[in-house]
Amino acid sequence: MNVISHPAPREFCTIAPSTSTALQTDTWVKATWDDFVASLDTAPYDEGRGYFDNGYMRIEMAPLGGGHARQNSVAMDVVSIFAVVRKIRIAKFINGSFHKTGERGCQPDVAFYIGLDFQLPPQDNPPIDVNVFGPPTLAIEIGGSSSKDDLGAKRLLYERLGVGEYWVVNVAEQQVLAFAVAEGGSRQIRVSGVLPGLELALVEEALGRSQTEDDTILMGWLMETLA
Repeated sequence: MNVISHPAPREFCTIAPSTSTALQTDTWVKATWDDFVASLDTAPYDEGRGYFDNGYMRIEMAPLGGGHARQNSVAMDVVSIFAVVRKIRIAKFINGSFHKTGERGCQPDVAFYIGLDFQLPPQDNPPIDVNVFGPPTLAIEIGGSSSKDDLGAKRLLYERLGVGEYWVVNVAEQQVLAFAVAEGGSRQIRVSGVLPGLELALVEEALGRSQTEDDTILMGWLMETLA
């Protein structure tokens, strides 16, 4: 498999979160792991979503509109129904935190463990320990205003974390950019490898239909299509 490796992210803010000034959100700031963990325990940042990689962190506080919320639900419903129909074992986590302590942290819009071998993480409040349970098999980010970052710095993060597959859903275009991850790099795909046989075109068609169809009609169509 041809892989694409990437240099370290460059365009970051260098204001440390440990200063007396308010933490800059929705951008990457230079930070230690302890800064990152402390920020996620401090109001109002505990209401945001946190990412940490390569000595930088990003806390996202931007409000999420109907497009983001709707397409997030559709993308994960497609994965869930596909897995049920094809009898693939999965576990879904919405806005769950995954930490490799001291190195990387992420909070994808939705993530899945997929396959026969994963161990179901405990249903408690601490972030899921990647050292114990492994990285999610599939991580999905819904890209609105953050789509550039989703394809850049976050993509690097997920490559380094070792997810099996990474999807970015473009809200404005109802488009899915999907990447198979291996050996610290990634390549774009149009058919999922972790959900064998799932074409990204089907996910995109469901996203397009969601603009005018309610869930009953949309999911009925999906189940008939996959049957």
